[in-house]
Amino acid sequence: MASRKRSPPRFRSNADMSVVSSTVLIKQDSPRYPSSLFKHLEDSAPAELSALGNLDVLQRKTLALFCSVKCPGDLILKTYDLAQQLREAEVSVIGGFHSPMERECLTILLRGNQPLIVCPARSLKNMRLPSAYKKPLDQGRLLLLSSFSEKERRHTVELARRRNQFVAALATAIFVSHAKPAGKTEALCHQVLQWEKLLYTHRSDLNTNLLSKGAVSLDSAPSF
Repeated sequence: MASRKRSPPRFRSNADMSVVSSTVLIKQDSPRYPSSLFKHLEDSAPAELSALGNLDVLQRKTLALFCSVKCPGDLILKTYDLAQQLREAEVSVIGGFHSPMERECLTILLRGNQPLIVCPARSLKNMRLPSAYKKPLDQGRLLLLSSFSEKERRHTVELARRRNQFVAALATAIFVSHAKPAGKTEALCHQVLQWEKLLYTHRSDLNTNLLSKGAVSLDSAPSF
């Protein structure tokens, strides 16, 4: 079969966390498998994806959100404002949401009504989910998506790099709050520009390394 469906999602819960106990697998020959992965990752496209949540979210245009671990204060404030605008405009957002700034944005976005795709840098198997995920999962506006096999259950630097490339390949456009010069996020931005995808960032002297390479300044929520 093109895709294999299991029983509906079940959770084992404590006060703050739930544990994933079932997922849906999307193989390369499934009509659900995103064609953008073939286009941008080519032979490196994952053989299958595991998902928890509303698969229809995959059909929407999305904005990927990235930021280096350290973000200058001025850009933190601008990113807070942008996250609120994305929430109010109900722009669908995708990301790994691992760096501090990315996690802050996810907290803001989870309070809205727009679809979200969260891509962890590990398998979904037995992954513990924050209680804040339960409501948007129940509402059908949150999708957890992983490109990693069941044996890859621990976050590593290499898995994070592959995850970020996966997210960027899936997204319609990419927004980067800040990329440390010569850092991993800047390297990802170079890859995005080689793919001829639209790369956004804040207008700031702190982002000259991106703007000079072809990134477009973004001051409000984009429309797709």
